[in-house]
Amino acid sequence: MNKVVVKNSELVKDFSKMKNPRLDLLVEFDDRTMVDLEMQLRQTQDYLPIRFSYYLARLHGSQQLEGKYYKQLKETIVLVFFNVNLIENDRMCNTFTLKNEDGLSFVKEAEDRMKIRTVEMAKLDVTKPLEDMNEQEKMIYYFLNCHKGMDDSKIKVMIESDGVIQMLEKRVETISDDGWKKIIEDFRKLHENEERMERQLEIEELQKVKEEVQKTKEEVQKEKQEAKKVMLEATKKSEEADKKVEQMIYKMYEDGFSFEQISNYCSLSVDELKSLIKS
Repeated sequence: MNKVVVKNSELVKDFSKMKNPRLDLLVEFDDRTMVDLEMQLRQTQDYLPIRFSYYLARLHGSQQLEGKYYKQLKETIVLVFFNVNLIENDRMCNTFTLKNEDGLSFVKEAEDRMKIRTVEMAKLDVTKPLEDMNEQEKMIYYFLNCHKGMDDSKIKVMIESDGVIQMLEKRVETISDDGWKKIIEDFRKLHENEERMERQLEIEELQKVKEEVQKTKEEVQKEKQEAKKVMLEATKKSEEADKKVEQMIYKMYEDGFSFEQISNYCSLSVDELKSLIKS
């Protein structure tokens, strides 16, 4: 590869509220591979593996396929630099693809067009002697400390002895102090915005909970009112029924029925009937 094109970092519009994905840096290499470079310096309440899987899915699915075969899809890679420990192994660099429970790839390795690659910088032992570091460790160390330049003894040795680092250092040297300040400020703003989004989402979740609680209260109150109404209606009907029974008892008494005869037709005893008639 000898050509890299920086692409628009805005993904296809996502209509999920506050979740319009914006990639840190989207580049396309001359072999048509598209790579989303992401920097994640802090843990968030959003589950990070799901978040970057989502980025990969949207990036891969954003390709135009009209009039093309699926085999013409470009390879898409989400490359994430973490400053937190995320993967439960000792490897700083991991590559994830579509595989089954036994590790069998869904597609042939050479044809796999979706990958997530993670670099967990927090796993680097920065106190390790430079001569004991492998190439990955050296590169990560340089990445974390290149802004120190010759003031860092390990960086100094790498600049003096490593051709790749020398090439990178020439690029880093073109970044002025103001440039570094801007990079740091941009990351600060990015993380502040991320925290602000998380707080907003928390507020919205709390609001939803409050609305659900209020809705439940209103439903309970409505049920209580309905129950009270049913009870009042039942009481009214019971009173009307009692009144009819009394009228029937008076009518039977006036027609010459004895207390014993009336008692056989209702649930009142003879004494209760006598008391009722006298009242």
